[in-house]
Amino acid sequence: MSDEKKIKSVAIVGAGAAGAITAAAFKAENYFERIRVFERRETPGGTWIFDSDPKPDLKVQPGKLPPDIDPPLEIPRELPQVTAPNQRERFSKTPIYNSLTTNVPDIAMCFSDRRFAYGPFAPHHVPRQYVESYFSFHGTDSLLSLNTTVEDVSKLKPTSKSGLERWKLTLRKYDPSRHVDVWWQEEFDAVVLANGHYSVPFVPQVKGLEEYIEKFPGRVQHSKYYRSPLPYASKKVLIIGNSASGHDLTAELVSTASLPVYQSRRTKSRWDGDEPPPGIAWKPIIKEYIPDTGRIVFEDGTYLDDIDTVIYCTGYKASYPFWNSAANGGPLFDYENGKLVNNYWHTFVRGHPTLGVVGLPRVLTFRSFEYQAVALARLFSGRNAVSLPPIEEQERWERERLEETKRERRKFHDINWETGETFEWLEGFFKIAGLGTLKGEGRIPPALTEELIWAIEHIRKYPEPGKGKDRDRNGKEEDTTTSSEDSQTGGRDNEWVLVERQRKDLLAFI
Repeated sequence: MSDEKKIKSVAIVGAGAAGAITAAAFKAENYFERIRVFERRETPGGTWIFDSDPKPDLKVQPGKLPPDIDPPLEIPRELPQVTAPNQRERFSKTPIYNSLTTNVPDIAMCFSDRRFAYGPFAPHHVPRQYVESYFSFHGTDSLLSLNTTVEDVSKLKPTSKSGLERWKLTLRKYDPSRHVDVWWQEEFDAVVLANGHYSVPFVPQVKGLEEYIEKFPGRVQHSKYYRSPLPYASKKVLIIGNSASGHDLTAELVSTASLPVYQSRRTKSRWDGDEPPPGIAWKPIIKEYIPDTGRIVFEDGTYLDDIDTVIYCTGYKASYPFWNSAANGGPLFDYENGKLVNNYWHTFVRGHPTLGVVGLPRVLTFRSFEYQAVALARLFSGRNAVSLPPIEEQERWERERLEETKRERRKFHDINWETGETFEWLEGFFKIAGLGTLKGEGRIPPALTEELIWAIEHIRKYPEPGKGKDRDRNGKEEDTTTSSEDSQTGGRDNEWVLVERQRKDLLAFI
């Protein structure tokens, strides 16, 4: 391989779990001359960093997308430069609430070479400590540049027709000793984006919501700013959404809020039974807010008056304010279709062979990031066992996946476990990466072991109604779900269950 085709310097954006494993994978190659990890927070940890005070609460902006509410900063004309510190909101604080625990069994969530301190569902400080120590464990902490925000990523033209594109990063580092921002630029052969996607909250547009927010300031919030049920004591609360955070907040608020706690659901979640739990009342989706009276009208014609707080648990949108669309030939993310533009296998970007993205699909979180990172490290070092398919095949994969996910009404980057889709996706990275060198350089994607599969199939943070029940000889249902109280495998505060699925093939999902 000619020098113009070699990638010797790599920038990694983000020092959360995705950045930690990417740094470890690239360092393990013993090939790259310069690896830098840029993290805007004061410590590694990513979304698992706990901000006990998330203030200030930002104004809810219904229907607004990251390009509208998280635009790029204006860059000084001359660099390097020292300026007054930025005062504009950059959504750097995390959505971690006091009681949050992981919701993937630790054996499946952690990286393959190091387990969490304990599990199966650990409190939020455990994964934060885990990510931070993972850098020192692999000696990649020396690669970190903390308090450093990547403000611009622009591609540079190749030095020849046969050469690869390179990248120029504009960086801003807050210096707490001088209370200033220091700006400068660095160039790299490749960039890996590992900056996560739980920063910019999203609230859908609903008729009358904007006027309602203006009429009742502070009444409508996003779950990103929730920390504890105590501020909602004796208040009449409505939760919007029933995913993991919606479930947690609704259940937790029963202890302090005025009962019942109302929960607006679009569909039934897998942990919902036929009736709501005690202290909770289910409502359909909201049809309209009436600002004049404060009334909230639901799709079935019912309504609520005198609600004190509305908390939207409606997720986040990926944000890439540093991506220079003008310099890079177009945007990186398609918000209409909810996907990376021109992507393949949720990781590679057509037209940018020296760009990779780690951590976007929601699968096994940390462990699935490992597959992506190892495959990218092998590919960028030129040691991959299998090349990426031709551009035409990559385009066909993206087109067919978009059609399939639209037809099935699911998100483009959500990968199913039950259908075997997860196995196929991870196996793709396994084939690309291949083996390490004879000298032991390079990581190998971890095996999807029977033990790991068993944990995913059997251990549940939330009991699923109707699951784990067999019939005895008389045809009566027996509940074979084992709680943390009576299982020898342990648990924390009755937070998880062990589901005995005796009739299900362990590898049925494959």
